[in-house]
Amino acid sequence: MLYWLISLSDKLSVLNVFRYITFRTGGAIITALLFVFLFGPYIIGRLRLLQGKGQPIRPDGPQSHLITKAGTPTMGGLMILSGMLVSTLLWANPANPYVWVVLLVTLGFGMVGFYDDYLKVTKQAHKGFPGRARLAIETLIAGVACIALVKLAQVPTAPTFATSLVFPFFKELAINLGWFFVIFAMFIIVGAGNAVNLTDGLDGLAIVPVMIAAASFGLIAYLSGNTVFADYLQIHYVAGTGELAVLCGAVVGAGLGFLWFNAPPASIFMGDTGSLALGGMIGAVAVATKHEIVLAVIGGLFVLEAVSVIVQVVSFKLTGKRVFKMAPIHHHFEQLGWTEPQIVIRFWIVAVVLALAGLSTLKLR
Repeated sequence: MLYWLISLSDKLSVLNVFRYITFRTGGAIITALLFVFLFGPYIIGRLRLLQGKGQPIRPDGPQSHLITKAGTPTMGGLMILSGMLVSTLLWANPANPYVWVVLLVTLGFGMVGFYDDYLKVTKQAHKGFPGRARLAIETLIAGVACIALVKLAQVPTAPTFATSLVFPFFKELAINLGWFFVIFAMFIIVGAGNAVNLTDGLDGLAIVPVMIAAASFGLIAYLSGNTVFADYLQIHYVAGTGELAVLCGAVVGAGLGFLWFNAPPASIFMGDTGSLALGGMIGAVAVATKHEIVLAVIGGLFVLEAVSVIVQVVSFKLTGKRVFKMAPIHHHFEQLGWTEPQIVIRFWIVAVVLALAGLSTLKLR
């Protein structure tokens, strides 16, 4: 809404600063951070009162979790999503369609996750929303968003660009997938949402890599949506995506605020409410900016967590043997004797390295 202050800049020149995405991104970070700081304790108190026993702890997981994490409330994603939404609506350009499409995915996935958390808490069971039904709804949301993103990216001068898969390290290499691109993009968004969901298993483990990925894609969105920078870096220009930097900034700010309460020992868990929503958001920004493959690098930690689960399940079904002591892979390291802080901080380091590797593809063309 503050973007509209530009219309008054002819009377008060200082309001020209609201034209700049960088300024509004900084404002979005600070606003979301302050929102979560101010309202976080109230939200935690209400959730603890309403949930009683808190999130049920996985019975076949590490036994230490049954002692240290029992009774901790979940649905902390409500804090993040509230801060992100308020900040985005305040600082982003409300006329930008990319912002609304990504918000559709974020809030849609958040509602699916919220219902899943609600079932777990009320039934005091580890399993909530049936997997197939959950995936079906996620796929539907992603499908609507991907069709919208393809329509937005269509330009008369490059009719196949909207449905093309762009490869990093190459200046011009782009393969037109036709409308199969929509299916591919849906897989990216749904996969990202569930990969982040699998990563959310230890205090602070998921939120910092999410912030790192959001900051990275905020930069990518800003560069991809700017003709000068896109031309200099020889990356594909996607008009309008620069505004997504504001939304990504809001996620970073809300994530920092949430980390204050989620740091070990956590006062609240993110839950599926947050992890599904944030993963879907990152996937949607990657599709919008035509950096789907780069997502696999920047979000490599999430990919590793998801692949570890797939490998474990497939191996056990085919051979009756497990590859890892426990999946997702962060539990494997717990079983090897790593402490929770060791796993969390080392995984953060991996996330930083992967983000730097992913961002390097912007110049190595």
